Amino acid sequence: MTNSLDTSSSAIEQETQEKLKSLEIAQRDDASHVGRFIYWGGVVFAIAHIYFNTLGTLSELWVSAIHFGGFALLCALMFPMVKGPLGNGKLVLLGDVLLGVAGVLCTLYLIGFEDALYERGVKFSSSDWVFSILAIGIALELARRTTGWFIPCMILVALTYVFWWGPYIDGLFGFAGLSLETVLYRSYFSSEGMFGQIARISWTYVFMFILFGAFLVKSGAGDFIIELSRCAAGRFVGGPGFVAVLGSGLMGSVSGSSVANTVSTGVITIPLMQKAGFPARFAAGVEAAASTGGQLMPPVMGAGAFIMASYTQIPYVDIIAIAALPALLYFMSVGFYVRVEAKRSHAHAVELDSRPIKTVLKEGWHFLLPLVVLVSLLIYGFTPTYAAGISIISVIVASWLSKKPMGIKDILDALSQGSKNMATTSILLISVGLVVNVVAMTGIGNTFSLMVTEWAGGSLFITLLLVALASLVLGMGLPVTAAYIVLATLSAPALYNLIAEMQLIEIITQGSLPEAAKMIFMLVDPDKIALLSAPMSEMDAKALVALVPSDFKGQLLEQAMDPTVLAMMLLSAHMIIFWLSQDSNVTPPVCLTAFAAAAIAKTPPMATGFTAWKIAKGMYVVPVLFAYTNFIGGTATEVLSIFIFALFGMYAFVGFMEGYLEGKLNIVLRILSGVLALGLLWPHHQLWISLLSLVLFIGLFIYSRRIKTPEDNAVIEGA
Repeated sequence: MTNSLDTSSSAIEQETQEKLKSLEIAQRDDASHVGRFIYWGGVVFAIAHIYFNTLGTLSELWVSAIHFGGFALLCALMFPMVKGPLGNGKLVLLGDVLLGVAGVLCTLYLIGFEDALYERGVKFSSSDWVFSILAIGIALELARRTTGWFIPCMILVALTYVFWWGPYIDGLFGFAGLSLETVLYRSYFSSEGMFGQIARISWTYVFMFILFGAFLVKSGAGDFIIELSRCAAGRFVGGPGFVAVLGSGLMGSVSGSSVANTVSTGVITIPLMQKAGFPARFAAGVEAAASTGGQLMPPVMGAGAFIMASYTQIPYVDIIAIAALPALLYFMSVGFYVRVEAKRSHAHAVELDSRPIKTVLKEGWHFLLPLVVLVSLLIYGFTPTYAAGISIISVIVASWLSKKPMGIKDILDALSQGSKNMATTSILLISVGLVVNVVAMTGIGNTFSLMVTEWAGGSLFITLLLVALASLVLGMGLPVTAAYIVLATLSAPALYNLIAEMQLIEIITQGSLPEAAKMIFMLVDPDKIALLSAPMSEMDAKALVALVPSDFKGQLLEQAMDPTVLAMMLLSAHMIIFWLSQDSNVTPPVCLTAFAAAAIAKTPPMATGFTAWKIAKGMYVVPVLFAYTNFIGGTATEVLSIFIFALFGMYAFVGFMEGYLEGKLNIVLRILSGVLALGLLWPHHQLWISLLSLVLFIGLFIYSRRIKTPEDNAVIEGA
């Protein structure tokens, strides 16, 4: 990078940090006494987590409680009770210190008095009441500080539903109710609430990979990724836009945070795009859409891949392998928008100043070693936490091959930064665990799934629309990880059942239902058993499946299909929800990623949000492929063919949306591009339609190169 670029990037970054104050959580100064305590506390806590995940023998409940207590103290000190100048006052600091210490005491009480509670026959003493209520209150307050009011309010509504107002509700959502003592026990003392499955994911997978990302950034890998992106993509038409897409994808695979991705890469890529001739709002929209896709890119995928592995019991390494091609498809769809806008805006007229890629790789090839180590360990069957731990060591070793090897100070900085990066995520996951526990206690998840299925009338497509709408509404108040957890808990069963039933109906229509599955129908309606031995119409198959009571549906599916196929269908349901839960990052009115990009580009936030929403349309198309095709769980040939047709289909869709490919499309050609997009993307399962659409689109693409507008001619004449 040139000195002028470094200077301008630094100035832009400084200005951006000032403009993003309204989007970020107010934090205390790192240079203060409190800041130094946070620094060393973060170092100690990171080392403790490495111990817990490698050599530790404490019970999972105790480690989850320690995870909460430590981060409660760090969060209370990092994020003042009130924002603004008052947040730096001594009285507020005293209150924050007391809150953090109370969080630690809640941990110590659980460890010290858990056995006494069971000796009393799980009967609460006065101190049990005090500390269980105090722990939940601390979680709510810290969730308010780090994520806003929505999560605390949602938790209060959920908890009070169980012991207070649930019995007063009639209909589907009526609940007999549990005692407050039972609710507090399951929320605090048991491994089901605050310290349950979600907390375990937090202190194992999520923490270790966030720490791994902190070490990578500290070693200089972030700068290498940006410069490598400039070299690899900078010389293409609209190169700066491709730098944003590639850089954000690579950074997102490490950081797993959309807003952090936008701020870290956007201060470089957005000015580059503007310099190259892209409209400012489009440049910001591309960065926001690409950074949002960072949470879809393996290996980290935010915290989603780890939670998905826990929910589906599918190995983490299998999930990230399956997620790679869909993520690539999304980034390519954003890249198509970049190329179309580059051709329309003649952005390629400005050349990028970048070093030869051989020089960059020669100087920074060692930054790739930790990723190679991580992937290799995962492939060879090591657990994700162990692989992340060894990869952290490999980052340090790899840095010794560079001109700036990591020393003790750099290692301590990375340890501290990893803990600070994890602070908000840990409190978020622990708090959301309370909601997940309520869903488990009340069975409201099954009720919600039945309601969605009833509203959709058995239609998978309408169910997808309802889930997309619910994810958008939840995303307005919840971070994407929390939105995924809540939505997956509520609606994944409905999606899974519909996807599985669709496959079951296909098996019945072909007359290939296994004998064991036929016995289920024998119990339901013996007169229909003869029909199952021969092919039948889809309508008759649906009517036959409808006769099976919901209690027997699960057994029927297990008898009719291979367990691996069912597991892939369950993963498809979760992947659909995970993808749709990301849309709040780029969908107005609440789209923090787009707002962060707008602050850098100096464009209207809401208008930038709509631009980012348009560019991120692949986020809605790919889930349809998950639902109706074998994009997840198919053979290698099936998956590759779906990917290739979908790739060209997304380009045709962009041509329809923009009215432009290599040249401007008139209304007829624009509609034709839309029709071809449907032919390539819609799951019609007719190969000849896909092939014909592909040939016609290639013809349309070539023809569009010959279309010249007066503006194009003016640029050519002036060149």
